[in-house]
Amino acid sequence: MLRSSSFIATPPGATIKEQLNDRSMSQKEFAARMDLSQKHISKLINGEVQLTADVAVRLEIVLGVPARFWNNLEAIYREKLIKAEAENAMETDEELAKQLPYSEMANFGWIPATKDSKEKVVYLRKYFEVVDLHLLGDSQITKIACRRLAVTEKSDFALMAWAQQAKLCARNISTEALDVKGLKKAIPEIREMSALKAEEFCPRIKKLLADNGVALVFLPHLKGSFLQGATFMDRNKIVLGLTARGKDADRFWFSLFHELAHIILGHVGKADGTTEDDENKANQWAADVLIPQEHLNEFLSKNSLTDANIRKFAEQENIAPGIVVGRLQNDGFITHNMMNDLKAHYEIAV
Repeated sequence: MLRSSSFIATPPGATIKEQLNDRSMSQKEFAARMDLSQKHISKLINGEVQLTADVAVRLEIVLGVPARFWNNLEAIYREKLIKAEAENAMETDEELAKQLPYSEMANFGWIPATKDSKEKVVYLRKYFEVVDLHLLGDSQITKIACRRLAVTEKSDFALMAWAQQAKLCARNISTEALDVKGLKKAIPEIREMSALKAEEFCPRIKKLLADNGVALVFLPHLKGSFLQGATFMDRNKIVLGLTARGKDADRFWFSLFHELAHIILGHVGKADGTTEDDENKANQWAADVLIPQEHLNEFLSKNSLTDANIRKFAEQENIAPGIVVGRLQNDGFITHNMMNDLKAHYEIAV
């Protein structure tokens, strides 16, 4: 028996059990008369197996109740079972839907706006391409490698919503087959683009990545997601998503190279997602590519940390001075409120 708010699904076995009680017949004797195993009879009574047309005919012979009665009882049970399960799943998903930033997603045009809780569930199921929202917890569905500043239960739901939109957008981007070697060769060229303006480097990076099998998507930031970027497989391509809110150059480029690291280091597509060690390795790879440690050490040993010296070092490294400032702040050589005027600030259209 299965209950929901509106339905009670009672298996035909309950009626069979009543018939046996009225006849003072044991299940063992009943199984013998039906020429079925005791195990099958037990499962039939408990609703664990379907009452087939063949069994219905046997019931008519043994119990004297028409086969059409049993067939009808089974059909009613199956219908109510589906409705009860659907109603229970809806109630569960209504609670899960409250954890997702529905209004914000609707404002971005990702899903239809509605205040009806059941409509929200239906729209979210279609958006995530799952029959039930609880399936979002399945690592086989997510498999996301990402860079976040913090991790909370709320941010996990926001991450999944954001990543799904990146996935849907990426399906409209044509890419070549993944070429990790080609991607590695393109890293110096991508790095040098940091000295350009966003409207100049964005289309160039998108094409360069697409030529090597990566679909680059820029999306708005979802509040509470703490998300900087994410990378994952979708069908036959790798999707690399980056938040496009107003970002300082150092955060933008570090996030981009962090995600590229996941691709190059083979972290994307792991069954259980990335580990803390994977994230640490991606951080280190991104830092070393942007500013090699030996270069930074040499600069620090010979120069005082002035605006002019930082600009000169950045020019020698062929990167934006804001990236140098961000590295010095992150490594504790200067505080986070120092020299921020050297950082370019990007507003990237989505």
